[in-house]
Amino acid sequence: MELSQNNVVELEKGNKKDEFLNSTLWKTINSGIDLGLRYLLPDIVEDEIIDLKNNMINLGLKDGIKKSINDVIETGRQTIGVLTGNFQNIGQVQSVVKNGGIIDKVSDVLNTVIQKGEHSGKINPTIGNIIIKGKNSLLDSVERNLEATMNNQISKVSLVDESIKNWKEFYDKKDFDGMEKEFKIMEKNLKDLVPLENTLQNARFVENIHQLIKNNDRNFDISEEALELANKL
Repeated sequence: MELSQNNVVELEKGNKKDEFLNSTLWKTINSGIDLGLRYLLPDIVEDEIIDLKNNMINLGLKDGIKKSINDVIETGRQTIGVLTGNFQNIGQVQSVVKNGGIIDKVSDVLNTVIQKGEHSGKINPTIGNIIIKGKNSLLDSVERNLEATMNNQISKVSLVDESIKNWKEFYDKKDFDGMEKEFKIMEKNLKDLVPLENTLQNARFVENIHQLIKNNDRNFDISEEALELANKL
């Protein structure tokens, strides 16, 4: 039976489709803020930086940024017409991140957190003033991190696509060892990739057929019915 991508496994719907993207962007922004704080506060020891950051998180930094990310994702999804399921490709994710005003939203969250911290006595006003005055440098650090993350995602998509292509070539040759090698590479890179409809469709199709052959003692002699069922799982 010829390989086909019809009737591939149905992709997960609902709020979980954005969880990994939200988590990835939060980690990226958080790392950028850490780097920015160290740049703005070079004379403060590491433990004090950690305490400052923990106070900022307790004052709403993480919750505020994650809400901002969700708002950006939801607005961007509506703008490009992806109302259900996952983004189709990494270009759509890039467009949402770049054009969704996420840096401005991070800036607003920082303003709110610093203000709350100073009023509550949890952030030294001198430190707060340094952060606000140097906020553009901090935001530049966040923006660079976001750009690096998007470039990394492009690389991961390319690696997954290449593994799928190689897997299919080994499948045509009935070379299971080659298939297994490419399958493992594909699975490894998928773990770090934001959910993308096109890539996941291709990957889930490969997963279903690969496991079917593996469970059949690497025997490629599989019935038409079994292959059709694998396409629907």
